[in-house]
This record gives sequence, structure tokens and C-alpha cells, in this order.
Amino acid sequence: MKELIAIQSELKAPKSQFNKFGGYKYRKAEDILEAAKPLLAKQKCTLIITDDVVLIGNRIYVKATAILKNEKGECETSTGWAREEETKKGMDGSQITGASSSYARKYALNGLFA
Repeated sequence: MKELIAIQSELKAPKSQFNKFGGYKYRKAEDILEAAKPLLAKQKCTLIITDDVVLIGNRIYVKATAILKNEKGECETSTGWAREEETKKGMDGSQITGASSSYARKYALNGLFA
């Protein structure tokens, strides 16, 4: 898909976040989306990200799928996975799922726009 090639060649999503505890830079899904939106508009493409909660064995995973669609209806997809922690200090169940969703979405976007 030529639109995806154009977006991939122009997209710049630097690691602008900093984790003080770990001492490293990172990017969030929101950072990628912010950089991608003008390019999506330029290429007349839409991007949809969906989440599915999947039980594998006795562990819960969030599967995020990023779908890029052009004007002709052609699609490219990428999937990212994240395993939910059973417990995480200071987080309730919905926050744990939300964190897993954010992580899975980031890697789905990374795979699509790599």
C-alpha cells in the first residue's frame, strides 16, 4: 500500500517521555498517534485501533489491532500483545487492563509504522 510507505517514510515519533525510576526515554501510543494524524490526513487514510481481552491458559492478555485503511478500502493491519499483571501496586483492575491496553496499542502502532 503506497500510502503506508509514504507515512512510514515521513513519520517521526521521538522518545520524548522519560522514566525517572529506570533512567530511560520512551514513547507512548499517544505520541505515535499525534505524529501520525497529519500524515494520515495527507494520505487520506483512516486508522482504527481495537482491543480484545484474551485468556490464554490462566493468564489474561490484551490484543490490540491497528488497522490502516486507504480511500480504496485497502487495509494493512498490525497486532500488539500485552500480558496483564495479576496485581500491580497502587493499581486497581481497570487500571491494570488500561496499562496493558496502552502497551499493546503502542506495539501494534510500532509494527504498523516501522
